[in-house]
Amino acid sequence: MPRCPGYPMSNILAKDERHRERLIRLLAVLSFLIFFQGFMIAPLIPDMSREFRVSDQFMSLMVPVYMVPYGLSTLFYGLLSDRIGRRRVIFLSLAAFTTLTLLTASARSAPQILFWRTLTGLGASGVVPMALASIGSLFPPDRRGRPLGWLFGAMAGGMAFGSSIGVMLMPYVGWRVLFIGVAVAVTPIFIVLPRYGALLDSGEQSTMSVTDVLAGYRLLLNNVRGIRTYGAVLANSLFHSGVYTWLGVYFVRRYHLGGIGIGLALLGYGVPGLLLGPMIGRLADRWGRRWLIPAGLAIAALSVVALTQNIPILVAAFAVTLLSLGYDMTQPLLAGIVTQLGGKRPGQAMGLNVFLLFTGFGVGSILFGASVSLGINGALAVFGAVQSAFALLALFLFRKERAVLLAFQRW
Repeated sequence: MPRCPGYPMSNILAKDERHRERLIRLLAVLSFLIFFQGFMIAPLIPDMSREFRVSDQFMSLMVPVYMVPYGLSTLFYGLLSDRIGRRRVIFLSLAAFTTLTLLTASARSAPQILFWRTLTGLGASGVVPMALASIGSLFPPDRRGRPLGWLFGAMAGGMAFGSSIGVMLMPYVGWRVLFIGVAVAVTPIFIVLPRYGALLDSGEQSTMSVTDVLAGYRLLLNNVRGIRTYGAVLANSLFHSGVYTWLGVYFVRRYHLGGIGIGLALLGYGVPGLLLGPMIGRLADRWGRRWLIPAGLAIAALSVVALTQNIPILVAAFAVTLLSLGYDMTQPLLAGIVTQLGGKRPGQAMGLNVFLLFTGFGVGSILFGASVSLGINGALAVFGAVQSAFALLALFLFRKERAVLLAFQRW
């Protein structure tokens, strides 16, 4: 950074630090709103299936038709950001998200909702991945845990409030007002975000041919660390999405709750990430991820096994909170590893990460729906058993993931 005459270098650095912190908070707000919109839909499945006279299984398609296109399009947005810059991608995607969220409120049938949800997934997926990729350019490896914790904490908060407040407000305002409210809340971001455009585009941009793109993916996956990290992202997202999508139906069938009751039961989902996200990130930077990731997988597995038991509703609600804690101890930490794998192509690396994450979100809900033929308890038992085995395997897979300062050794 050039030194300005008459202006101390310490003041310049302090101002740059403040701008970075403000940008992270602004991106966290965007992440919160996008995840609020994405996750408020699953608990509404029982009510909306009755409104549109379709089955719970058909209405549950609202989750994969949003998540799978979201994941697929991140591959495109990640590459595009490496070419034209993250600022343009974020603004275009944010405009698409706002417009399509408004149009979703105009749907008059279940197929129309599925149509608008599909387009929203395609349009919205350039914001959060680019925000995550920005962390790799704005912060050194040993300081990425905290800002990643902020972003994933905001996502967790969006999950928590989307899954609880959305279903609690629906009887009073209707689901259409929920979508309109999200679109209105995003609008002020367009006014503030341009001030930080230079920070969004910090880092190198590249012009890549198709051969370069394929070579980049081979580089990301042509090593043990890349394979195990991306594989863990996919497997963990399959588990969490499958369980989460059907929690609303679970509380209706098991405890016969209405909308407000479902909202209260799910209120703890996302709260651990909202409150503890930055702290979990700091712990990962200081101690490494070798113990935290397996512990998060085990906590999530045990919470789901608990839901299969004949437990009081308050205990079931606490299990939902623990399920969320398991997510907050795994996916943000895996994303931290991805920022190290990306090298000079952070957009491509994070695009692949989010592609697998949201593809897992979509496919996981379908797999759980197929397992419901065993009953809700049976499906939960299957998912819990698989996740338990994954937690044990993770003790071996991530045994070398120590402190970030050691991250650039050969894996």
